[in-house]
Order: sequence, then structure tokens, then C-alpha cells
Amino acid sequence: MLTREEVLHIARLARLELTEAEIEQYREQLSAVLEYFARLSQVDTSGIPPTASVLPPRSVLRPDQPRPGLPREKLLANAPETEDGQFKVPPVLP
Repeated sequence: MLTREEVLHIARLARLELTEAEIEQYREQLSAVLEYFARLSQVDTSGIPPTASVLPPRSVLRPDQPRPGLPREKLLANAPETEDGQFKVPPVLP
């Protein structure tokens, strides 16, 4: 079981401010997740070959079909700033 200090350390890393109730709740939840991973690490997978994907070898995805995109006005409707029909963003380099 995780300690209160470990939960606070994780919260600091994630930049979270937790109430006392949340600290206890996350302590229980995170401990349960870690215990589950510990159980998984005990499963014998020596007879299972490694895979690159969880999908079966044959793709079960639908084929790509071109479709019209959204109109430019709709795409830019929620942008904080636009200029000449494009998103306007602050410069990245000084």
C-alpha cells in the first residue's frame, strides 16, 4: 500500500493540489493499480511470442475513403486569433 508521502510526492510531480479526502482516495486507488500490475508480472508468458500490435495480423480497420473536410470558417471559428484565413500563433523562436 502506498504511503501518504508517496501520494503527495506523485501529486507534486503532477502539479496537483489534493484535499485530505483525495489523498486517501488516490492512495487506495493507486495501490490497487500497483497490486494489479504486480499480479500481472507473475503471469507466465514464456510460451507467448512478442507482438508489435494488439491487432490481429490482418487489419480489421475500414479502408480509407476520402471525404470532404470541414469548411475553413468552421475550423477557425474557435481560434483565439486568425489572420488571412489561417491560425495566428505567437512566434516560437525569439
